[in-house]
Amino acid sequence: MSEHAALLDVAREAVAKATGIIRSRPNFSVSAKGDRDLVTDVDTAVEDALREFLAAETPEIGILGEERGRSGDAGDLWWALDPIDGTANFARGIPLCGISLALVDGAQSTVAAITLPYLGVTYTAAQGEGAFANGERVAASAASEMPDAMIAVGDFAIGELADEKNRARLLLLSDLGARAQKIRMYGSAAVDLAWVADGKLDAALILSNNPWDTMAGVLLVREAGGAVVDRDGSEHSVDSAATIAVGAGLRKEIVDALDRAYGVVR
Repeated sequence: MSEHAALLDVAREAVAKATGIIRSRPNFSVSAKGDRDLVTDVDTAVEDALREFLAAETPEIGILGEERGRSGDAGDLWWALDPIDGTANFARGIPLCGISLALVDGAQSTVAAITLPYLGVTYTAAQGEGAFANGERVAASAASEMPDAMIAVGDFAIGELADEKNRARLLLLSDLGARAQKIRMYGSAAVDLAWVADGKLDAALILSNNPWDTMAGVLLVREAGGAVVDRDGSEHSVDSAATIAVGAGLRKEIVDALDRAYGVVR
């Protein structure tokens, strides 16, 4: 078994454990951790359980989680974990949320697992080996015309400089909304990126890049034949400012729309 395959098995088991915890906790508490930013006790329970599991299975690999920060070895190889991506959806009983786990090596992810616990699907990928949904290979969209494109857009910015950031988002929505088949806002980067990999969406525009949110989905999209770039069209990495995932045929159209929106705001 290759190293990637062995670590993918670890990731797959980890997100399965997370699904079990979520399904065993129908009642939970919700609190605010920032401006319009929620956390539940299920988020922390999942992260704590997966940290314990990953530390036991891969003690040489550090962990960066959304709720507890960084622990373990601070080298080039680390797990990026979002215990529940789409917490606001989860807290309201909206089933569009996911557990996202990636193994990051330097600036790129090499192993990924995203499970959508209420939809019964787990997406997995290892570098160079393709992307899969419940064990079946998936492929990104081949769409090349904007009128055929269903595009997901990430959440609006909150906190410092939110007004400035959201001006560009509104311009982008106006541009794409006038030309694309449909615009959607699902509220979970894990869902958006997994569905680009699965060809359900033609593009997902996440105008931020928290590694726990994005690094698993980035690998899924690339292994499914899609492209993932930064806002300026350069190849996406862990240090990128944005996460723009797209079927390869729409890459230029999407990057051009971003240039127009952010060019006005500069």
